[in-house]
This record gives sequence, C-alpha cells and structure tokens, in this order.
Amino acid sequence: MDTLAQKVTDTLRNWILSGELEQGRRIEEIPLAERLQVSRTPVRAALATLSNEGLIEHQPKRGYLVRTFSAQEIMPTYEVRAVLEGLVCRHAAMIGLQAHARQQLQECLELGDRILAKGTLLESDLEPYRQMNVTFHNTLIQSAQNSVAERFAIQAQALAFSSDRIMLWHDHRIIVRSHDDHHRILQAVLDRDCSRAEQLMREHVYYAGVILRDHYEKTSGTAQGRVV
Repeated sequence: MDTLAQKVTDTLRNWILSGELEQGRRIEEIPLAERLQVSRTPVRAALATLSNEGLIEHQPKRGYLVRTFSAQEIMPTYEVRAVLEGLVCRHAAMIGLQAHARQQLQECLELGDRILAKGTLLESDLEPYRQMNVTFHNTLIQSAQNSVAERFAIQAQALAFSSDRIMLWHDHRIIVRSHDDHHRILQAVLDRDCSRAEQLMREHVYYAGVILRDHYEKTSGTAQGRVV
C-alpha cells in the first residue's frame, strides 16, 4: 500500500475507533475524498483494507457501513488469537529460531526501544512502530514452521478488531508495557522455554484485547477525543 493510501487508512481507522465515525454510519467514497482532500483511489484502497480488518462492512451497490459491535464481542477474537499465537510461540521455542529470524526479531525490539525512549508517543512514530509490531508477530508465526497453525493464526488476525494494525496510540505507559512483553516473549523463545513462551504470548495478545475493549466501551457511538 502506498504512503497516501496508508495515511488515509490510518485516519479512517482512528475515526472509527474513536467514535468520530459512529457505528452504523454509511461511508461513501466521494464525501470522504472531499473531506480528506484526496482522490477516490486512496480512499477506495483504505475502505478495502478496513473491510478486511472487520471495522466496516461492504454492501453491494450501497457502499460501506461502520460495523456495529458491542464491547463484549471484541474479546472472543482476542481469545482465539491468544491461543493460536501462544501455540506458534511454543513451537518456535521448541524447534529454535533460525539466524535470520533471530536477527529480524532483535531488530524489531531495537526499533521499538528507540521509539519509546523518547518518552512520548509521536504521531510520526505510529506507522514505524505498528509495522514493527506486525513484523514481530508474523516472524514468530512463521518461525513455528507449522503451516496449519500459521494459516489459522493469520486468519485470526483478520477477525474483526483483531488485526495487528489496530493500535491505540495514546498512552505511552500501555505501549511500553506491550513492548516489554515483546522482550520477554523473545527471551523465552531464545531460552527454548516452550511453556513460558506460550503463556507470555497468550497474555500479551489477550491484554491487547482488554485495552481495546475498555477503550471501545468509553468511546462507542461517541466522538470522545481522538485516537492517534
């Protein structure tokens, strides 16, 4: 996805998560393009991405609707992800990491450390951190060398609200805690501690769901603040 389309996607995702685009609202390409002062092409790409993430729903010949969820519907998706990603972490720890995967994961940790060392969450750091997070999780999934577990883990990330690209970039303390989890997870995998690697990843994913659920309860159907 090109830079402009990604920027439009991030903006629309933030509007949905913050309640600025409320549940059940119809979304049309032309008004959005005019509001964002862009062409319809990046808007069209953004809507397709958000539909895949489960945040909006495509209705043939009628455009898109912001999907309606209760906060209670969020956690089951994260419970599924937690189990599957915990399983792949167990397998990755069991067989050990290949050199290129180890290097990639270490680079993810170093990038996250540099971003968070600033002590504040800059908007310009959102996409690099988010991409780091996606790379970290997907590298571990691939390192399990279990095609069945990998397929279902990737599918679980596509469940509504469960994408690794959905990130509430507003609380430095929460992001630091999440990244500290990354450090502990990788260390457990490197130590070949299968049970600890699995449990840490399960807690990590589940906690992300709790944070999103709690935020969604506060902002659902409202325009309280802006999620960055």
